[in-house]
Amino acid sequence: MAASAAVAFAAGSIATFVALGPGSHEPVSELLVASHERALMASQPIDVASSDRHTVKPWFNGKLPQSPRVVDLTAQGFSLVGGRIDVINLMPVPTLVYRIRQHVISLTALPASRRADAPFRAIDGYNVVEWTDGPVAYWAVSDVAAPELENFAKAFRAGDAEP
Repeated sequence: MAASAAVAFAAGSIATFVALGPGSHEPVSELLVASHERALMASQPIDVASSDRHTVKPWFNGKLPQSPRVVDLTAQGFSLVGGRIDVINLMPVPTLVYRIRQHVISLTALPASRRADAPFRAIDGYNVVEWTDGPVAYWAVSDVAAPELENFAKAFRAGDAEP
């Protein structure tokens, strides 16, 4: 009887570790929405506040292995607000923050080797758009309407980045 209780306890512990442990299989899009929501709850959704890409891009140097591509989209109605470092699946990643009217857009750059969930999703009232550019997968998250977030993604892909 004691042996079967020990086996049941061990099996339950292993199952719990697999389900909740460090190898969590939560979709990347859900992790990014959670990061976006956390940033919106903070007094500032950014670590470096600047509308100048010449300030935001260098801020990431030394903090991350590679700075993200930073595009000025002011002419398209999307103003750069700054940037922050998020942690997704225990990995620090750069997130650029843009604004259109009162809406915040979080744009996170992840290694493209991460499996994409889908190019577009809606999660808990937030829209998520994903695209790949070479070795980088970009993920935009916002409560802005889906067509506007798609326009943001198109403008970012077509925009000139800081060299």
